[in-house]
Order: sequence, then structure tokens, then C-alpha cells
Amino acid sequence: MGVNDGRKHQSPLGQIYQILVLACSDINLEDLYIHYTQRSSHSFDIFSSIGLPHLLQSFATMAAKSSSQQNTSSAFMKIINQYVLYILYLFLGRFILAYIAILGFRTISLRISANIRLCYLEALLQQPISTLDALPPGQTTAIITSTANTLQLGISERLSSLVQAMTVITVAIVIGCIFSWELMLVTASGVVAIVCWYHFITPRVVKRYGMIQEVEREAAGAAAETLLGIKMIAACGAEDKFIKRYHEIVQRITLMSKGLSPILAVQHAPAKLYATPHSVSVTKLIVVLMSAMTILAHISAVSVPLASVYNAIHAASIFFTIVDAPKPCSAGSKEENIIAGADLTLTNVNFAYPSRHDVKVLKGLTLTIPAGRTTAIVGPSGSGKSTVIALLQRWYELDEVEPIASYLRSGSIKIGNTNLNEIDLHWWRSRIGLVQQETCLFNDTIYKNVEHGLVGTPWEFAQEHLKRNMIEKACREAYADEFIQNLPSGYSTVVGSMGLQFSGGQRQRIAIARAIVRQPKILVFDEATSALDVNSERIVQAALESAARFRTTIIIAHRLSTIRNSHQIVVIADGKVVQSGDHRSLVSEEGGVYKKLVIAQRIGDSSAEKMPTENPFLKGSSLKEKESCETIVESETTAVEGMGDVVKIKTTSIFGSFMMLLTENKDNWIGYLILVVAAMGASACNPLQAYLFGRLISSFSYPIALVHGSIVFMCLMLLVVAVGTGLSYFVIGFVSNLVAVRTVTTYRREYFKNMITKRVSFFDERAHSVGMLTTRLATDPVQLQQLIGANMAMVLISVFGLVGCTIIAVLCHWKYGLVVIISSLPIIVAGGWYRVRHEVLFEAGNDKVFAESATYATEAIGAMRTVTSLTLEHTICERYANLLSDHIHVSWKAARFSCAIFAASDSLVLLCMAFALWYGGTLLSRLEISAFNFLVVYLAVIQGSLAAGQWLSFGPNIAQVSAAAHRIQLMRISDAKNESEILERFKNAHRWSLPTTLLWQGADINFHNIWFTYPTRDTPVLQGLSINIHHGQFAAIVGSSGSGKTTLISLLERFYEPARGSILYNGEEITSIPLKVLRRRMSLVAQEPNLFRGTIRENVLLGVDIDDDAASMASLQHACRAAGIHEFIMSLPDGYDTNVGASGVALSGGQKQRISIARALIRDPAVLLLDEATSSLDSESEREVQAVLEQSGRGRTMIVVAHRLATVQGADLRTKIIKDKKKVAIETTPKGLPEVLPLLIRYKATKDLKELSLENVACSI
Repeated sequence: MGVNDGRKHQSPLGQIYQILVLACSDINLEDLYIHYTQRSSHSFDIFSSIGLPHLLQSFATMAAKSSSQQNTSSAFMKIINQYVLYILYLFLGRFILAYIAILGFRTISLRISANIRLCYLEALLQQPISTLDALPPGQTTAIITSTANTLQLGISERLSSLVQAMTVITVAIVIGCIFSWELMLVTASGVVAIVCWYHFITPRVVKRYGMIQEVEREAAGAAAETLLGIKMIAACGAEDKFIKRYHEIVQRITLMSKGLSPILAVQHAPAKLYATPHSVSVTKLIVVLMSAMTILAHISAVSVPLASVYNAIHAASIFFTIVDAPKPCSAGSKEENIIAGADLTLTNVNFAYPSRHDVKVLKGLTLTIPAGRTTAIVGPSGSGKSTVIALLQRWYELDEVEPIASYLRSGSIKIGNTNLNEIDLHWWRSRIGLVQQETCLFNDTIYKNVEHGLVGTPWEFAQEHLKRNMIEKACREAYADEFIQNLPSGYSTVVGSMGLQFSGGQRQRIAIARAIVRQPKILVFDEATSALDVNSERIVQAALESAARFRTTIIIAHRLSTIRNSHQIVVIADGKVVQSGDHRSLVSEEGGVYKKLVIAQRIGDSSAEKMPTENPFLKGSSLKEKESCETIVESETTAVEGMGDVVKIKTTSIFGSFMMLLTENKDNWIGYLILVVAAMGASACNPLQAYLFGRLISSFSYPIALVHGSIVFMCLMLLVVAVGTGLSYFVIGFVSNLVAVRTVTTYRREYFKNMITKRVSFFDERAHSVGMLTTRLATDPVQLQQLIGANMAMVLISVFGLVGCTIIAVLCHWKYGLVVIISSLPIIVAGGWYRVRHEVLFEAGNDKVFAESATYATEAIGAMRTVTSLTLEHTICERYANLLSDHIHVSWKAARFSCAIFAASDSLVLLCMAFALWYGGTLLSRLEISAFNFLVVYLAVIQGSLAAGQWLSFGPNIAQVSAAAHRIQLMRISDAKNESEILERFKNAHRWSLPTTLLWQGADINFHNIWFTYPTRDTPVLQGLSINIHHGQFAAIVGSSGSGKTTLISLLERFYEPARGSILYNGEEITSIPLKVLRRRMSLVAQEPNLFRGTIRENVLLGVDIDDDAASMASLQHACRAAGIHEFIMSLPDGYDTNVGASGVALSGGQKQRISIARALIRDPAVLLLDEATSSLDSESEREVQAVLEQSGRGRTMIVVAHRLATVQGADLRTKIIKDKKKVAIETTPKGLPEVLPLLIRYKATKDLKELSLENVACSI
């Protein structure tokens, strides 16, 4: 049975009950109050709603008594005063009950929303990696934010409105039946028909909404993936492609949303159609008419909250799909003696990834990893090395039940005689220290990131001083303590989203410290030192060897110099073990795969053989001096701002937002006009029915011969009003949806375009994290729909209805009408204004915490492999729960006051009615007003008050609009205001041909006196740097981790602007060259390859525009052959149309990097930028790709950032030493190196290029 089969047949009430069960979980003393409020708030809401129909029944009774001819003026006023006092009692009761109900619903909505998000995250973190690989982070963000908001709205404000409306309608029907059941049945027959219609049409509306929301989640996933890879997208100039891709998804949403218009039209149409009553006695007729009026006023208020409740049920089903999904069994043995001295054995393992089941990665692999010894696994890229680690981590299971899955994933993995699936999953992972190839840190302090390594260990709950000592010791062993101590905040420095505050080498050292601090039984290093320079790697490698002593250690490496001392080296090729032994024995095997790798890595191997265990030139030198530049953060994140900054912005007023929508969407003026006219037609119902009801009641004072004719005429007029109102609602439902869809589509597209065309530095700020921006993109444009869609149409109807009732009241009796309106309207408006004002503040607080928590959850889900390897699932959920719990506590305190304002605004209507009744009765007793005029004015006041109440019910939606509108406006602020002027000047100058016709050649690149500091850092990264790179030359930039190498490339790509100095491209300031033109002339291969969901073809062609399919295929294959990936692609069943999955998850690290290289080469750039472009390749593949790069680089300018000297050995090098404060530059070539040897020794470099320590050194031709 499917995951959701049981849920699918559950009733809506059953689903709401399960939501409430989630809200009641883990009740403490404070929660007991919340639980009590939760159970009682519906009751209080019902009781608070009884007052209005009961008031109308009392008014009818009063009217019957006062119509008696025996009543004197004093007796009449006594009756009036009696019922005025009765209304005051109702006001007091309604205020108290409404306050409790609103407070209860507010608490319910917050608690349920928080708990459902927490349950979803907990369930998600329990799912296997194969399930999560199929869930793009953006879709998860959309579910945990916008879908949760839909659920929250449907079970709080909207459910409250629905309960109130249904209660008023039910009580009105009951009261009418008590006085005249025959007449009430005739009247209520229309209500029954409307309810049946809603029951028929609403599920269809919700189903269509569900389909739309599914596509919206797809759009959120596409947006998140785009924002995650924004740096590469900007470098490729591919913004337009991603804008087009996003627009295509938005267009699907638009078409599906427009299809809702006819459904919404017929949903709203019957809102005012009801049966008109026939004649009966005066008292009964007045009661039934009043009941009918009450039903009429509230029946139209049912459709919107009813749809919201159904949407909440659908949203709940989305959550429960994951919450109720079967979780893999993780329980098992936790005996320490299981792994003590036991070997790890993989026997006949076959494996294919679920996302690419037609390609076997491991084919009958058998491998033994001896306990307490170091085993290195080497082999070509894509041979299955990292897959072995994934299986040891139990990210994927082999013992599948289904036959096909069992064939694709079979074999056994044991430690000693125990199968891994018999061991407790979390306990097993807590015994492993893992450092992955793609290092992932969490957006927290360095201390907390390293402390995560203690989770699941005996030291998890140790005293703080003991943990601090362990953490600092681990950082010293990982060679990270020195650069951490030199940071302004030391171990309290926040690393930024995914750790991007730091360079790749610095992130890797922190990750190594996190693994070492666990003191694990098993150590696993998957390219753990690939991002370190040679000198740092040597020191860290010594620390790793020390940590690996007496532990079972597994090392995956491409640099053979790092594993030559391993006890066992296993060579994997094509998913099988082809060689096994130690370094000496494998090298002696002629024609062996390992020896070929050694030969391919000539410099690395020879330097490893010659490399001393300690650099003599570092003796006595201060590590702080050496790491002076490593304290610089060289990556892409710059701002660490408090979340409060997100909401502490001056927002646009609701009226200003409304005017913005009107003026910016002038093409919709016909729709606006139709909506206004239809709203006026629908609102005419309120004043007209007040007049007709008054005339109908007063007609009983006519002579008997005229009574029947007058009643028939009035009933016909009421029927005409009902039909006209129904047609108006039909038009509103149809047109408002079309206008809203067009508006939302326009702003959604513009919002996304403005977002991804921002400078890269914009995305560095914490307030602009991927999770935050994805949430904004999903919700902000939709919020604007509240000002244009059906909600605003309802507000217009309420406003026009209030105006109409005012006019009718003044026309019937100006004195009575003016006094009542002037005294009542300001009170109602003031109450509404305060209500909306506090809603804005409340929604701002909601927005703050849920956006922050969504960012945190998205980061955790995106780093799922790191989370599971560190067994952080409970820690992540606990922190997430604390974020939500704190918000609930603070919001509950604030709600105690704000809910009093809401209750007052709901109840003030009764005070106005009491005053209108008293003043009208006074005038009537003095014979200053006729009974007809009194009835019309009083009924108009009631209708106007009800209209105002309906306007207030939309306050929570409108409150969110102003902040959303302001954020959309802020996104329009251009980071490059003069870009169009630069482009125009550039075209007029004719200095270069247009990019489409230019024959690409190299370029002169000059960095002159460059000073640069990341915005949130006090320490400069570059201080007066000057480098000259000539046309067609191969420039290699090398240096220690964190010295500013990647920063140079970022400045050249104009991701950032230098504080001082200039960068010249062929003698021109790069700031005078249009960004697109500049980036079109360059290609970037980043250290961490960015691939996007789609096919291999789409990823390689990302940065080019080739319309001819034949030409694109030829260019595609040529570039892939050059990158050494063509043969692998053709071996796949779908070839170039193979889907790479989210972030290229279906490919190995080396395969992703080759595709990135092909993507760079196909652009045929003048300048080729390679930032550790071959770091994920094995030595043989690296040599082949390097030869291709050197061959294709002829005539181009190549700038290479590298740690491996093999990468730059073929270049004629001019060496520049970039020293933080002394700014000394030494120029040489490899042959001329001995001439400057004394100077190099002065700066702690060895005398041979092969053994160059690379301390803050930049090499260029």
C-alpha cells in the first residue's frame, strides 16, 4: 500500500483531528494552558457568534412590543432602554468570548504551524539519502514555509471566520424555525442549495489549487538551485537562460491559475441567492426577515474561509506524505566489542544509484579493510571510490526486498562477523570520523561546528572546559588553530552559509578538526587535503597519520604522495578491485594501474619522496607569521546581519502598495474597471435590502387591500436584488482571478529577474541567504494578490456597502442617519485600523522567525550527508524546535494585548447598534421620525456594521502586503545603475567587435595596487597587490590557503569591487566594460563544480547560445572530448540527454569537474580562469586534461589557481611573492630560479621548484 493510501480515504475532519494531535504533543505546564485554550476556543468562538442573531431576534420582539397601540412614550422608551441594556450585556459577553477565542486560535495556529514544520523536518531527516536526493532543497523550503503558511491560515483565522459564519447562519435558522418553521424552511431552502453547491464546487477548487501549488514548489526548487549556483551562472552569463527556465514554470502556473476563473465564478455566484419569505404575522415575519438578513450577510463570507480550510487539508496531506512515510529501521546492536579489532569486509557488492539505476557503479566488488591499519583507495574518477564510503556510512542499503532493487544493490558489508544492518545506525555513524571531498560547515561559529563532532560520543555532554580543550587540541592537530586565533572573534567567528566565509583550505581544516575531535574508531578521509597547499598539506598529513595510529583508517586520494605510507593500497577500476598491496609492491608491478598513476604524477611522487618530515626553513619561525594571510576570509559571504534587519525596514503603506499595483499594471485597467463596477453592484445589496426590508415591514400598516400587493412587489424587488448580486459575484470571481494571476505572474517574473541579476556580493549577506530568498520569491508576489484578487474585491464590497448604507440612512432621515454614522463610523474604522496595525507587527514577527527557521532547515537538508555522518538529526531538530518555541512564547505574550484589540474591533459593532437603537427610539418616541425611516436607518446601520466586520476579517491578509510590496521594490534597486550607460559608451567606442563576431584572442590583464577587504572583515585580503599578465600567457597563482588566490579571480569576474586600485583588461578599466561583455570573454572553472538539474547537454551548453542543433552537437562533443568526458557520456544509456540530478548528484566529483571544464572550453574564451580545476581528478586524468587545457590555451590568457605543482610545471613562470605587509615581488622563470634563491630563502621557500613551500607565492608567466 502506498505511503498515503490510508490518508487518502480519511475525512477532512479526520485530517484536521490529526493536525490537532500534532499540536498537542509534548505538553508541559504552559502547553496545558495552550491545550485547554485549543479545545475551548471553538466553543468560545461559537458562543461569541450567537449574540448577533439573538440580538436580531430580540430586535424583532422589541419591534412587535413597541408596535402595540397601548404603549405610551414612557413605556416605549422603557422597552427601548431594556433592549439597549441587553445589547450592552451582549457586547460585554461577545468581547470576553471573542478575546478568548481569538487568543486561542492565534495560539493554535502558531503551535500547529510550528509542530507540523518540526514533525516534517524530523521525518525528513529520518528518510534515506536516496529519498532526499530526489527532493530539491527549494521544494523542501517551499513546503516548510509557504505550504505551512497555507496550513496555518486555514486552521487559524480562516477556520475562526468559518466557525463564526456557520454559527451565525445556524443560530439564525434555529431562531427563525422557532418563530415560524414553515416560513423559515422556505427561506432556508436557498441556503441548503448554496451549501450543496459549495460542497460540490469547493473540492474542485482545492484540487486545482493543489496542482498549482505542486508547480509552485517546482518553481521554488528551480529558484533555490539557481541561487545556490549564482556565482557560476554570473560567470557564464547564463542569467537569461535561468530566467527563461523560471518563466516557463511560471507560465504553467499562470495557465493553470487562469483555468480557475470559471470555477471561482460559479463558486461565488450563488452567494446572494436565497428564497424570499411569504407573508405571515408581523412578529414572525420580522424575526424571519431578520434571520434571513443575517444569513444573507454571512453566507457570502463562507466561500473564502471554506476554500482556505480545504487548502489547509490539502497542505496537511503534503506534510503527511513525508510524516507518515515508512522510516528505515535504524535500531540494532550497540556493543563496543563488535567493532573492537574487527575487520571491515565488503563481499561481492553490486550497486547502482537509485537516480541512475541503469548504470552499475560497483560490480561484484570484494574488499577487506584490516582493523587498526590504514587503507588507501585509489583509482580513476568515477570508478566507485566514494560509493564505497557511502555504503560504509549506510547512506544506501544493499539488502533490498524488491527483486530488481536486490539485483542492482546486492552483496554484504560486515565488521567482524556482524552485518552492518544489524548494528544501530546512529551508534555506528558516531564511531566514524568522516571528512568529505566537498566540505560542508553550518552557519554557526567555528567552535560550534567543531563541537558538532562530539555529538553521539561520550563527550557530548561533558563539561564546557573539557570540550573546549578537546576542540582547541583538534584544531591544532588540523593546523587550523593559528588562523582561527588571528580572526577578530576567534572561535566565535561565524563561518557563514555552508562555511563560505572561509577559503576551501580553511573549511577543510575545520572539517578535519571536527572529525578528529570525535576520537573515532574508524577514520574516513575522502580527498581530505585536496584544498590545501603543499606545505599545509604536509603538516596536516602528519597530524592525520598521528590521529590514524591504532585506528581503522580509510583514505581516498588522488595525490599519491599522501597515501604512499598506507599499510594497504586498493586500486579500484570499473567498479572492481584490480590491485591491492602496499606502495612498494604495487609500484613493482609492471603495467599495473597503480604504477600508471604514479608515472602520471611524476612531480607529486618525486616531491613526496624528497619531502622531508619537517621544513628546516620553518624551524623557529612563528606560525602566526606564516599564517598572517590565512586569517583573511577569501570567500563569497560578507555580511552577518541579524534577522531583525529583515523586518526593521520602513514598509510601504497598504494604500501606497495598492496604488503601486494600479499604476504599474495599467494594462489591467479594463479588469480594474469591471471589478469596481461589479463590486458596486454586489455592495448595493446591503443598502437596498435595508430599504426593501424596511418598506416590507412597514407595509403591514397599510390598508388590508394594499398589503398583499405591496408584499408581492417587495419580494419581487428582493429577488431582482438577489439575481443582480449573484451576477456581480460571478463577474468578481471570474475577473478578479484573471487580474490577480496576471499581476502575480508579472511580479514573480520581475522579482526573480531582479534577484538573480544582483551582484554576487548581494547573496553574501545572511539576510539574503538562499532559503530566505526562495521563501520570499514563493510568498511575496502571492501576497500582492491580496490587494488585487478576490480578497480586495470583498473589501471593496464592504467599503461600498458601508458607503451605500450611510447614504440610505442619511437620505431617509438626515438627523438620525448623520448622528449614528458620525458616532459609529470613527469607532469602527479606528478599531479596524488598530487591528490591521497590530496584524502587520504580528506578521512581521512571524515572517522573521519562520524565515530564519526555514533557512536553518534548508541548510540542514542541503547538507544531509554531513548531518547523518555526524548524527546531528536530533541536534538539528532540537535547535529548530527551540527557534519555534521561543517565537511561540514571545508571540503568546504579545497576543494577550493585541487579541484584546481584535476582540474589541469585532464587538464595537454592538455598541454602535445599541446607540443607534437608543437614539432612534428617542426620536421615535418624540415623533420626530416615522417607523419606516427608523427601520430603514437602523437596518442600514446593521448592514453597514456587518460590512465593516467583513472588511476587518481580511485584515490579517492585507497586513502582510505592505512588507511584501516593499521587499519587491527594494529588489529593484540596481547594483550597477550606470550599466546601460557603460554599454552605450562601449558600443559607440567600437573598441572591440560584438561578442558574436569576435575572433577570440588572449588579453592583457593588469592588477595595479589592489586593496580589498570583504565588507564584514577588518583585516584586508589584498594590500597593494600588482600583477601583470601578458597577452596569451599562462599565469599560475599559488599560495597558502586563505592567501587571496580565489579573491583575484572574483575581482576579475567583478563579483566584488576593489577598495583601491584598478584592474585593466587590454588597457581598459574593467569597470568601463559592460559586465556581460567582460564575462563573455572569460570562462571560469571553479574549485567546487556547479552543475544544475537537467541533462549533461544543458549543463555543458550553459554559457553559449547555439541555435543550430547540428552545430551545437559538434561543438558539444568537441568540448567534451577535450575534457576527457565524451567516452563516459556515450557509455550512458541516454548519452548527452542523461539527467545529472539535483546539483549533479548522479555524477562523481571528477565527472562533474570534467563537465565544468567542457562548459568552459565550449565558450571559446579569450581568458581561461581555472580555480583548482583538476583537483577532483586522478593523476592520469589530470595529465590528460592538463594537456588539453595547455593545447586549447594557446593564444589565450590562462590564469590558474593551483596547489599541485604538476598543474603549472609546463608554464614558463615569473614568480611573484605576495607578502601581506611588505608587498615584495620577485620575478623569475624556472631556469632563473637559482638567481633569486637567497631572496626566496628569506621568505621561507625551499631551493627547488618541486619542493616550493608555496607560502603566499603567486607565479605568473
